[in-house]
Amino acid sequence: MKSIEKIYHAVDSHRRIDPQDAVSLYQYDIATLGVLANARREQIVPGNEVGFVIDRIINYSNRCVAMCNFCAFHARAGKIPPYDLSMDDILQKIEELVAIGGTQVMLQGGLHPEYTLQQYVDMVKTIKQHYPGIYLHSFSPSEVVHIGRQTNCSIDDVISSLQNAGLDSIPGASDLLVDEVRRRVSPRKITVQQWCDVVRSIKQHGMHTTATMTYGMGETLQQRIEHLEVVRRMQDETGIIMGFIPWSFSPKGTNMEDIIPATGLDYLKTVAIARVFLDNVPYLHAGWLTEGLALAQIALAMGANDMGGILMEEKVVKATGVTATTNIEQLCDIIINAGKIPVQRDSKYRPIRRYV
Repeated sequence: MKSIEKIYHAVDSHRRIDPQDAVSLYQYDIATLGVLANARREQIVPGNEVGFVIDRIINYSNRCVAMCNFCAFHARAGKIPPYDLSMDDILQKIEELVAIGGTQVMLQGGLHPEYTLQQYVDMVKTIKQHYPGIYLHSFSPSEVVHIGRQTNCSIDDVISSLQNAGLDSIPGASDLLVDEVRRRVSPRKITVQQWCDVVRSIKQHGMHTTATMTYGMGETLQQRIEHLEVVRRMQDETGIIMGFIPWSFSPKGTNMEDIIPATGLDYLKTVAIARVFLDNVPYLHAGWLTEGLALAQIALAMGANDMGGILMEEKVVKATGVTATTNIEQLCDIIINAGKIPVQRDSKYRPIRRYV
């Protein structure tokens, strides 16, 4: 039996595919992959709805000791000036989000060289005091581990303190979950094992998370699937990974500018293969922020079933020169023109409003 026939049979039988089959899928055309991915998507989340959340990323600082080679955002002497937002600045940004009906805030700021756990706790507590209805889906596994090191406390202690202050959930920002790649592109950030430890702790505290994938950093196709294996295994273990968000690396302005950017075709194949392989993660986001709105719309035919957030004021990707923006009307048009039903959702992927 040829590989593609074997995979068709596995998907049709509601069985998962193995890593070798996942790698082999990259040789096939996107029409073939779209059929497989949509069949898998229909098994996991039936129907024609595509969600989005009205949210805002607040990059409260660009001072980061990780200084990853793939990042164009962190402060660098003589190139990018450092900043720290005041609490008033942060509250003003949330007020602007609330004014347009926004529901979610993502606080992200890298591995700050000076902030203590108490400063993060105070930040979360102050936001919740002023805006108790705002959902805080904030920080990252790397930030959690770094805060613990700064304060000499455990991962569990950090998450417990932030949760008690009002933190609702933690995004599972993953980069690429292959230690060989991480040692090359982000040697000061956490290991794959530490990422898994944070996800387990998030589970212990009754929160949910997501997982991302930054590809196109010189890794092999096998290493991309190795990343997906970690995500699938952790979802088997915890059941708390609600969404998966793949996006391509943007090299401009980073220390890896010699990398040739991944193509749109590569993105669509990666979305479809992730959907077929991740048979236990309900939502797969179309990455309009990094790939553009046109490719994101096509991704809805490749197994993606969520558009993520409106993302007011995102800065990290913008630092690489990628400047895609959107709004509710535009997202709805894109979803409808893809033959889908737009649904504004909350942070737990529950519908707030259907646009039909």
